Amino acid sequence: MDRGSHGASARFGLILLALFALATAALGIAPRYRQDWLLENIVVLVAVPLLVIGWRRLAFSRGAYLALFVFLLLHEVGAHYTYSQVPYDEAFARLTGHSLNGLLGLHRNHFDRAVHFLYGVLVTPMAVELFAHRAPPRGIWRWILPVCFVMSHSVVYELVEWLAALRFGGELGTAYLGTQGDPWDAQQDMALAALGSVLSMTVLALRAGRVQTD
Repeated sequence: MDRGSHGASARFGLILLALFALATAALGIAPRYRQDWLLENIVVLVAVPLLVIGWRRLAFSRGAYLALFVFLLLHEVGAHYTYSQVPYDEAFARLTGHSLNGLLGLHRNHFDRAVHFLYGVLVTPMAVELFAHRAPPRGIWRWILPVCFVMSHSVVYELVEWLAALRFGGELGTAYLGTQGDPWDAQQDMALAALGSVLSMTVLALRAGRVQTD
């Protein structure tokens, strides 16, 4: 990336950062469960400053920044309501007069499932660029390592959720874990993140192949 495009991507990232800060402040007003909101935002308080500190050395593409921005906004929505209580079904019913869960045959709140899947979809582009800049893999590893990177983060997050639930217990632990009585919740969340990453990587690989042939 040349100096001009590097600067443009950095400026675009700073604009998204400002918008995200405003959205976070708005969604931080009267969240449904303040302690859970604080726990959910620990990851944000670590990840966002690292991106800001490192932007001079590594500015990602606009597409990667935008994808991460969308994911973090969804995370803030989940933090505001708690993931297991995001009223997406009620909002859909107000707009259409029908229950989305009913139409899809779902029997629980699936906002958390959707966000885990979108984590794989939306964070993978940044993982690809990170490897390309810092540890360029060769051959097929160019496509495998970013997926493994995203999957490893998904595993770490599930472990953090488990440890937090053990540490706090009670209503807070239940709200943060958000299993909704599903004993396989962690495994399904990790599988969806992996699937999202594989799909994202497939699209990126097809685009790269089309560019090369052109």
